[in-house]
Amino acid sequence: MRRVYNVFFAIFLAFSAPFYLWKMWRRGNWKARFLQRFGRYDSRIKQAVTNRQVLWFHAVSVGEVNICTQLIKAIEPRAPALTIVVSTTTSTGMAELERKLPAHVLKVYYPIDLKRWVQRAFAILHPKAVVLVEAEIWPNFLWRAKAQHVPVFLVNARLSERSFRGYRRFGRLFRPLFAGMAGVTCQNEEDRQRLIAVGCRPEVTRVVGNLKYDAARLPEQRLIDVPRLLAQLGVSADAPILVGGSTHRGEEAILADIFLRLRNHIPGLFLILVPRHHERGREVGKELSARGIRFVFRKDITPDVSWSPGEVEALLVNVTGELRFYYEYASAVFIGKSLTARGGQNPIEPALLAKPVVFGRNMDNFQAISKALMDGGGAITVNSPSDLEQALQRILSDRGFAEELGRNAQRVVKQNLGSIERTVDMIVQRLDDKGVYVVPDA
Repeated sequence: MRRVYNVFFAIFLAFSAPFYLWKMWRRGNWKARFLQRFGRYDSRIKQAVTNRQVLWFHAVSVGEVNICTQLIKAIEPRAPALTIVVSTTTSTGMAELERKLPAHVLKVYYPIDLKRWVQRAFAILHPKAVVLVEAEIWPNFLWRAKAQHVPVFLVNARLSERSFRGYRRFGRLFRPLFAGMAGVTCQNEEDRQRLIAVGCRPEVTRVVGNLKYDAARLPEQRLIDVPRLLAQLGVSADAPILVGGSTHRGEEAILADIFLRLRNHIPGLFLILVPRHHERGREVGKELSARGIRFVFRKDITPDVSWSPGEVEALLVNVTGELRFYYEYASAVFIGKSLTARGGQNPIEPALLAKPVVFGRNMDNFQAISKALMDGGGAITVNSPSDLEQALQRILSDRGFAEELGRNAQRVVKQNLGSIERTVDMIVQRLDDKGVYVVPDA
């Protein structure tokens, strides 16, 4: 089975490499630490892990990085002897790691899952344990961990129906990998039963809730002064603001059309669009220009520029890491990848800020969260652009309704906090069993 996997993965990698290289180039900053993807780490990393007990976290991209940051903050005081290494797959994930974690936490790229590259990474980092955030299952990585008797934890695990079917279909490959997990935490009982069905041992599988709720609490250095930025754009302090967060192709055009109609009824309405992939900024800008919307790119705003009131109607954010700060000043929020694409994006941050949230019906990746918000009266789900327009118009026109929606959303989030601590308890207990010095929970 291992030989078959390695042959097919090598073939897949050879054919897909041009696409992924293009994708990396498009997102920018792809050359930095490029060799780390092949398990080649520089002397600084090697020196930092020599004769140290390493706990290796892996966070695929931005969403998982937020969870990792919270886990690390919670676990460091209880395992002071450990050296923390965090890997990620994307350049946007790396940018978030650099921004959110202190210098003593080592940040690296995850090795591509070919045997020799994974072995090289393990030989350098020699982890005491590995924590995978969400279902990131790479066979060579897990086989190597097992060969070196390194316990692997899978946290905040969830299996979509599609993933569940795939793991079941290739059970000969994946079932032993899941069975080898030292500890698994998942979001709800349904996920737990699915994980057990694909091979996880029942005795190490726990329901702790969704770590994304706790990740939304993350205190961050305030990178931008949004009120000042809006003042530079000529936006009045009391202007209603519509924020489209983590939008995907097609959704910006829908929001732009809705904005043009709503501003006839909502005086001073201002639009902020934050595409999920900042490199789409030029593409989205063309959509706004085609509709005659006067906008400014976030990258073009410097301290020495300003615009007159009414001169700018929209802000197009073509940088990463700022979305949370715009949510704080939103009058209404639309969650992207939920209307013209599938999967959805995380609605917890605006919900925790007590903002009225609207999303489409395609929230598959955040199904439990979106259902909790809906059941708690903290969000509106829509099926079409016309439904979205009606929902936004009601929110922006009825302040009492908007405030109630926001309060309900915030209450739902607060009721679901605490999963980080439960997850850390599981990890620390297992580390203690392996002889790693840990501090008992106070």
